[in-house]
Parts: sequence; structure tokens; C-alpha cells
Amino acid sequence: MDELEFLKQSWKSQESKLPKVKAKEIYGLLHKKSSSSVKWIFIISLIELGLGISLNIVFYDDAFWKIAEELNLKTAAILYNLISYAVTAVFVYFFYRNYKTISSTQSVSGLMKKIIKTRKVVHYYIMYIILSSGISGFITYLYMNFYYLPEKYQQFIVENKWLVIAKGILVFTILAFLIWGIYALIYGLILKRLLRNYKELQKIE
Repeated sequence: MDELEFLKQSWKSQESKLPKVKAKEIYGLLHKKSSSSVKWIFIISLIELGLGISLNIVFYDDAFWKIAEELNLKTAAILYNLISYAVTAVFVYFFYRNYKTISSTQSVSGLMKKIIKTRKVVHYYIMYIILSSGISGFITYLYMNFYYLPEKYQQFIVENKWLVIAKGILVFTILAFLIWGIYALIYGLILKRLLRNYKELQKIE
């Protein structure tokens, strides 16, 4: 039995004697757990941003940029990466701000509002990752197929363009589900803890 369950059962058994004391203790523990969960969301997103930058440094070498320039995709690749870093950095800032505000929140209703807000921001972040990855990949796929395949494949592409498009939609839909699964696994446990804390706070509000 963890500390929270012990406090809840103790509160129920002594509710007529010490309800206020037990409620404060339970709130303090829920506040601590919620703050820790949001802190981990911030840390994970920061690691993710750093890992993304490191991988780009490794894989975006001279050979990559040479090919991108030959395909007239260098400018698009630079813009995409700058926008991606900027948006991710904004989300990291939001996670940090949520952690700081949730740590200083003193009321039950205030903590509940911060938990809901944090969960929404994480969901928006996951949706952004899925949509940006899927759409950018799909556009690159179409661009490569319709403009830069060798001539011997061009006739096939023209005659079967809807098949090519359908194939791209299928592939990147599967990719989107895979990304969703990864992020659901990474952030899902933390979000479940926050939801559990929210429900417990409802009981003592």
C-alpha cells in the first residue's frame, strides 16, 4: 500500500475526528506527485529536443545537403527544421511554465485546473508531432515520385497516380499510428497519473 492509499484509508476511518488534517495531508501528497509528473514531462521533452538536434547533426552531413540541393529541397529542409525546432522549443517552454506554476499552486481547484491544462498541452504536442511528421513525409513522398524519379518510371507514375497517392496515404497513416503509439507509451503513464491525481482532488475539494 503506498502513502496516498494509507492516508485515504486513515482519513476515512477517522473522518469524524480529523477530516481537515487528513485532507491537507492528502492534498500535499497529490500536489507533490502532480508536480513531479509535470517535471518529468518537461525533462522528457527537453531530452527529446536535444536528441533531435543531435541526430540532425549526425545525419544531415555534406552528402545529405548535396542531395537536397540537387533535388531543390535544401531551402525547404532548412525551413522545416527551423520551424520544427521553434515549435518544439515553444512546447518545452510551456511544459516548464506548467511545472513552475503547478509547483507554486496552493489551492485544490487551482491544482485541478493546472493538471487539466498540462494534459491538454501534452495532447496538443503529440498531435503536432503526428501531423507534422505525417504531412511533411507525405509531401516529400509525392514530390519525389512526381518530379524526381528516373524517366523510365515517369510513365508508370502518370498512369497510376491515384495508386501512388493511395499508397502514400496508407504508408504515412501507418507511420502516424506508430508515432502515436510511441508517444502514448512515453507520455501515457504520466498523463494517467495526473488524471488519477485529478480524480482524487475532486474527492477532497
